[in-house]
Amino acid sequence: QVQLVESGGALVQAGDSLRLSCVASGRAFSDYAMGWFRQAPGKEREFVASIRWGGSSTFYADSVKGRFAISGDNAKNTVYLQMNSLKPEDTAVYYCAASRYSRGTIYSGQYDYWGQGTQVTVSS
Repeated sequence: QVQLVESGGALVQAGDSLRLSCVASGRAFSDYAMGWFRQAPGKEREFVASIRWGGSSTFYADSVKGRFAISGDNAKNTVYLQMNSLKPEDTAVYYCAASRYSRGTIYSGQYDYWGQGTQVTVSS
């Protein structure tokens, strides 16, 4: 059974940093890409960042470029999202996802597995 379990969400202040983790289990993900998405109340789920499981290629949404960094630890089957200089508009539930499109994709419909989400709230 494939599982993606996120953790690390919290209530923080604007300008703070936070690191989210996603532990993957249940199958081999070496040929997958991993992504982070987020969904704010009343808004659609949006792409944040993606990485090829080998970590050789990353891609970011313009809204987070330069502030967020995605990385992976193959030995731990874990993907991270380091979030710096957080803004109130970053408030959302953050989801980890895995895609068979191994080069990564920004489209949520091309992700096969999803975690349950972790809440990030940034106060002003």
